[in-house]
Amino acid sequence: MRLDRCRSRGASYVSSIEGELVTETFEYDGGRQVTFYVPPDPPEAVVFAGDGQLLAPWGEVLEVAGAAPTMIVGAHRVADETLRLHEYSPRFDPERFAAHEHFFVEDVRRRARSRFGVDLPPDRTAVLGVSASGELALAAGLGHPDVYGAIFCASPGAGYRPPGDLAHPLPRTYLVAGTLEPFFLENAARWAAALRDAGADVVMEERVGSHGDAFWREELPLMVAWAFPP
Repeated sequence: MRLDRCRSRGASYVSSIEGELVTETFEYDGGRQVTFYVPPDPPEAVVFAGDGQLLAPWGEVLEVAGAAPTMIVGAHRVADETLRLHEYSPRFDPERFAAHEHFFVEDVRRRARSRFGVDLPPDRTAVLGVSASGELALAAGLGHPDVYGAIFCASPGAGYRPPGDLAHPLPRTYLVAGTLEPFFLENAARWAAALRDAGADVVMEERVGSHGDAFWREELPLMVAWAFPP
């Protein structure tokens, strides 16, 4: 896919043959970027994601797969890995996690609505994460089932584990991990078992691959097709 870059009014744009990537800078934490993948047709679904500089461009994969027009809204991560974990998991620094959660759930979603007119119901809204941001997806999804009707989680870390009492309602959850990353596969399986025991609708997939492998990216069209049927 050919990409052309241009800038306008403080936002950077990456135009492709079909969809478009738009990056804006928010005031949060001294200036945090968010990248929006805007599909060529009006969005029928929206996916909010951490690790946005990695995950928002995956809209290209959805185009190629012929998925329903889906906007991806990716909040960028910080460069410092410790701070990233503190923002993505409620276990380490609850105050920093809460501040980032408000930014992610409220501010970013408000901008998707005001800038692009995207304000879809929970059954057409998901939250996505991989590795540490997989923990964010689980925490945000379980904490805000009125916003996110589905959780897409690949190879979650172990900082955030299933609480003893999972409150209802529970979002539908799609988990995936690789056979060559046993630590993360165990984490995903732990979540799948806990959610199933609590009565949630769960998919748990094992793929041949290691941590950070291409299977994360390739799984996204399957997640979208499962959560957002035409």
